[in-house]
Amino acid sequence: MLKVGLVGVGGISGAHIPCWEQMADAELVALCDIRPEQMKPYPGKRHYASLTDMLEKEELDILDICLPTYLHADAAIQAMDKGVHVISEKPISLKKEDVARIYEAAERNHVTFMVAQVLRFWPEYEFVKEIYDNGKYGRLLSGTMTRLGNMPAWSWDNWMADENRSGLTPFDLHIHDLDFMVYAFGAPKNAVRSRSRQADQDHLMAMYDFDGFTIHSEAAWYAPQSFKFNAGFRFQFEKAVVVSGADGLVVYEKDGGVIRAGAQDGESAGLDLPVTDAYGNEIRYFADCVKQGMPADKIKPGELETVLTLLNAF
Repeated sequence: MLKVGLVGVGGISGAHIPCWEQMADAELVALCDIRPEQMKPYPGKRHYASLTDMLEKEELDILDICLPTYLHADAAIQAMDKGVHVISEKPISLKKEDVARIYEAAERNHVTFMVAQVLRFWPEYEFVKEIYDNGKYGRLLSGTMTRLGNMPAWSWDNWMADENRSGLTPFDLHIHDLDFMVYAFGAPKNAVRSRSRQADQDHLMAMYDFDGFTIHSEAAWYAPQSFKFNAGFRFQFEKAVVVSGADGLVVYEKDGGVIRAGAQDGESAGLDLPVTDAYGNEIRYFADCVKQGMPADKIKPGELETVLTLLNAF
């Protein structure tokens, strides 16, 4: 049974904690946060106000880091120097040089590290990579990816609004789509960027050139709190357009077929996509790597360095 601790009981931990709780071969035994009230909903866990104390007193196999972005790297290295395997919420850091520091610590201590880039485990996005790799619909011709929400007003000490601590929209939202591009298609050959920033909103657009196709991407924190988060994509292949949005994943084939996850009347057979939780998928993958003594190499350090270099150009 893997013993797991989690540090940073804030927004994203609400996606991680249920995943650990559902696993039969792992037990979430301890939580750490400087705000005791954040841990009150979890009375069955041991609670700590200090990561140092938790690492000293608990015999953990895994630490799950859900801290603010600027704390990720040092917390990861601190845990790995104690012989603990680490999964960290994205981004790995705001600084490219931290990638080497973190992976060197993992190698030095013979432990596994992974940053939780969740789109790599999202069935709709995995489908796009699969058909790109196998050429089912021919060459990829173009793509559009969007990720839009409101200005975060929930963060502790308002850290999300501080560029030096969060990196703002590039590192909160755009990182998801850019990381998927690098994972699925490799490093872009060229990038063109535009950005509009004000105190209460941050909007960016980027165009990335790959080998034979271009992908446009948009991300934003808008000022109105009433603006609802939405994300999706549209990829044009030679023989189909693949769309993900409010209607789920739909493939519009060149020969007239319409295929979606969950077929409707008059449409072709539905896509056989697994109905799974992407957060659960990434955590299950990491736990299996730890148990098997394997590197979590679905996320490679060179790809992370490429993504951070591109993000820091905004």
